[in-house]
Amino acid sequence: MMLVEHTQYLTIGGIVVLLVTLLFVGYRAWQKHTLKKAQPDEKLRDLMLERLAPLRSNKNGLLKRVLVLLAIYLAFIGLANPKIGTQLGTVKREGVDLVFAIDVSKSMLTEDIAPNRIEKAKRIVAETLSELKGDRVGIITYAASAFPQLPITTDYGAARMFLKGVNTDMMSSQGTAILEAVKLAGTFFDPNAETRRVLVLLSDGEDHNETGVDIIAETANQANIQIITVATGTTSGGPIPEGGIAKGSFKKDSEGNVVISKLNKDVLEELADSTNGVYIDTPTTEATISTISDFLAQLDKTAFETQTYSNYKDQFQWFIAIAFVILVIEFLIPERKLQWFKK
Repeated sequence: MMLVEHTQYLTIGGIVVLLVTLLFVGYRAWQKHTLKKAQPDEKLRDLMLERLAPLRSNKNGLLKRVLVLLAIYLAFIGLANPKIGTQLGTVKREGVDLVFAIDVSKSMLTEDIAPNRIEKAKRIVAETLSELKGDRVGIITYAASAFPQLPITTDYGAARMFLKGVNTDMMSSQGTAILEAVKLAGTFFDPNAETRRVLVLLSDGEDHNETGVDIIAETANQANIQIITVATGTTSGGPIPEGGIAKGSFKKDSEGNVVISKLNKDVLEELADSTNGVYIDTPTTEATISTISDFLAQLDKTAFETQTYSNYKDQFQWFIAIAFVILVIEFLIPERKLQWFKK
């Protein structure tokens, strides 16, 4: 298991490498421009360079610059201090089992909440993860069917990584099958554990399978799942972008009218009430996170054991050493061709 202690250095390193690359490119362009002014004729210019610097090697120069860039970024990786866990140990935690079910149907592209419904839902999940302590989490995505995105885990870093890949292109078949999401969530929980089971359903409430709320609630109650429904959308609604938001086209019905997707508040409210959960429709992300945290805080916490890596060892020295070796190699590579190689 590897983790990075100072991730900001990876970004800073990328920016520095980009700036140095632009500096190299700019310097090379200035050289060409200066030579062109001195000798406008390209053939004569090449002949002049060949006579003035017969051993000049463009390939060697390019190789030296690539090695410098590589060494710089490896040095920044070293500053970020990657660590490797060398021992898998058992850790006791207290918390609840929490599964996020994110609606990825095309209606989630609607921009009635900024920037759009799907991005709003992902932000809510990401910020909720930052507030959790000791709880196990899982992620489900669903449209016409449900798909397990991340099994139940205590690795919040992995949850954030999988969350980034959530989008409305994940499902080829469209629709909103809330019942399928609830059924799949039931398989995430350990049937032998007596942990509190919570499903956070982030949706606009449109169920195109027209499954009754009572059936969905009964399925959740049989699995001892409490549902927090988070409204992602507004009752006034908005058009559904089609073919990419930037293209400005919207989904239309068979008669050519623009389809307006609206929040189905009643379904989400009834589902939360029927499962002893809570319905959340707040104007800000912060208020939503606060409501979720308050609900989880009142639940009984269950102690459980989980496997995690410990005794992490620093690995920065390897990257610094490799960067140093690369700089030595770069220093030994001449700008000009070697005579013995030319012969």
